Amino acid sequence: MEHSHVPSAGGVRPHPVAGAPLMCDAREHGLTGDGTTNDQPAFAALVDRLGDAYAADRRARVIYCPPGVYSIRDAGTVWRSGVSLLGAGPGATRFVLSNSGNRADPTPLAFHTAKLHGADRERHLADCTFADFEIDGSGVASAEYNPLAKGLGLQYVVRGVFRNLYIHHTAATGLGCDFLQDCLIDGVLVAGCGRLDNGTEMGGAGIGIGVGGWGSIERVNIVNCSAVGNATSGIFLELQQPGALRPRGIRLVGCHAQGNRFGISDWGANGLIVSACTLTGNLEAGFHVSAKGTTGTAGRGGILSDCVIDGNVRDGVSIGNTPGPYTIRGNRITGNGRYGYHQRSLGGEEQECAREVVIEGNDFYGNSLDAIRIDRPIVDAIITGNRIRSNGRQCGPVVRGGGESVRYSEKLVVDRRAEWQEDEHRGKVVRVDGRMALVAANNATELTLAPVRPDAVTAWSADVPVPGTGYELSAAPETRAGITVHAALDSASIRGNRIWDSLRPATQTHGFWITERGSCVDCRVEDNDLAGNAEGPTRLDTPPIGGRWERNHGDDEWD
Repeated sequence: MEHSHVPSAGGVRPHPVAGAPLMCDAREHGLTGDGTTNDQPAFAALVDRLGDAYAADRRARVIYCPPGVYSIRDAGTVWRSGVSLLGAGPGATRFVLSNSGNRADPTPLAFHTAKLHGADRERHLADCTFADFEIDGSGVASAEYNPLAKGLGLQYVVRGVFRNLYIHHTAATGLGCDFLQDCLIDGVLVAGCGRLDNGTEMGGAGIGIGVGGWGSIERVNIVNCSAVGNATSGIFLELQQPGALRPRGIRLVGCHAQGNRFGISDWGANGLIVSACTLTGNLEAGFHVSAKGTTGTAGRGGILSDCVIDGNVRDGVSIGNTPGPYTIRGNRITGNGRYGYHQRSLGGEEQECAREVVIEGNDFYGNSLDAIRIDRPIVDAIITGNRIRSNGRQCGPVVRGGGESVRYSEKLVVDRRAEWQEDEHRGKVVRVDGRMALVAANNATELTLAPVRPDAVTAWSADVPVPGTGYELSAAPETRAGITVHAALDSASIRGNRIWDSLRPATQTHGFWITERGSCVDCRVEDNDLAGNAEGPTRLDTPPIGGRWERNHGDDEWD
C-alpha cells in the first residue's frame, strides 16, 4: 500500500510565542537593504528565531523584505520550518550573493540538505513560501565547481511554494531543491545559472529538482516558469538515489525554456507530464530523456504534449536509454537543426531496448535532417497520425570561401559573394583555421552561429577569425527522410501518417527509409500517404521482414 507523507498539523497554539511576530519587517530586525552592509548574519539570526518559535507554537512566520539591495556575503543561511520569505517583487527586493571574503563557501541564499543538516522525511521543512524577490548570484566564485552554490538549495520540503522569483547567474543551479512533496513552483524566471559549470558537472541548471526521496509519489507542480541561457537544463528532474523508485506525480505546465543546453530533461521520473511548454533555441535538445543523471537512470512513462519545440540547435526531442514507455503527442516539432525526434543512446547503465514509444499526432516540418530518426532499438513503437512535411532543409553542398568578401564576428560569418538557399547549412559545423562553430541559421550571405555554450557571447571554439580567413562547410547528407530507421525496429505500428514535401525546391528526399544498419521486423506499415517527396516514397536498403505493408499511397512497389 502506498502512504501519503503528509505531516500532522496538530499542536498549533492559539497565540504565538512572545518575541517572534507572525509578520516581521526585516528592516526592524537588523537587515539594512543598503547594498553595502552584510545582511547575512542578521538574516540568519532572524530565521533561527522564527524557526524556534514555529517549533514551539506551530504558527508559521513571514519575513517581509521591503524594496532594497540585501547583500548576503560569505555564508549561506540554514533554513527552518515554518519560515517564509517575501519581497516586494523582483527588481525591488534583491538579494545579492557574494563569497569574496570566503571563496570556499558556496553562499546560497538558503539551504537545508541531508548531508550538511540531516534533512530527511522526518526532519523536513514545512510551510515555507519564497516569493516576490530576486537573487543575483554573479558575485559567487570558486576555484572548483561547487554544486551547493545555488540560489535556493533545499531538500525534503513539504507544502513549499516558490512564486514570482527571478534567480540569475548563480555559480550552480538557480533553484535546486530536492524531494518536494505537495509543492508548487510558479512563475519563476531562472537565467544564466550554472555559470561555473563546464557542462560536465552535476547541476548547473535553471530549475533542478531531485526526485525519489518520498517513495513512488511526489506531488509537485512546476507552472508558468521561464528558463533562459542556463548551463545544462533549463528545467530538469533527476533521480537522486541509486535503486530508488522513479516517482509519479510531477507536472510541468506552461513553461518556457530557451537557449539552455537542454530545454527540459527527464533523468529519472515516472509518468512526468510536460504540457503546453515552449522549447526553443536550446543547444542540444528541446526535450531530453536520458540516463545522464547522477544515478544513470532515464525517465519512463512520461507524456510530452501540446508543446512548441522549435529552432533548437540540434534535436527537437532527444530520447535515449529509457526502457519505455514514453508518449510524444500533439506537439509542433519544427525548424530544429538536426532531427525533429531522435531515439538514441545517451549514456548511463540502462541500455536495454526501449518499448512502447508512442509518437502520435505531431506536426513535423522544417527540421534540418530527418523528422523522425531511430538510432536505437525499439519494440512495439506506435507512430501514427503525424504530419511530416518539408524536412531535410540542410541540403547545401560543400562550400569553401575566403578573401575580401568574408568577415567574422562573435556569432556571424558573412560572405557577400555567397548565394545560399535559406537554412541549407543549418546544423552544420563551419571550420575556420582550426576554429569551429555551429550554424544555427543562414540566409543568402550570412551564417548565424549558435553560442559555444549557453549564455556565451561567442560561438567560436577560439578567438574570432580575422577577416578574409578561409572557411569550409561540409556537404549535407544525401538522404533526408520523413522517418528513418537506423536500428532494429520490431513489431511497430506505423499508420496514418502523411509524409510529403510541398516546398520548392523539395528537400525531404523520401517518406520512409530503412538504412543498411536498420531493420523492420513484424511491423505494420499501413495507410500512410508517402506521395510527394523529392526522390521517392521509400528507400529500403534493408527490406522489411514479416508484418504487413499495405495501402500506403504513393508506394506501389510494396503495396
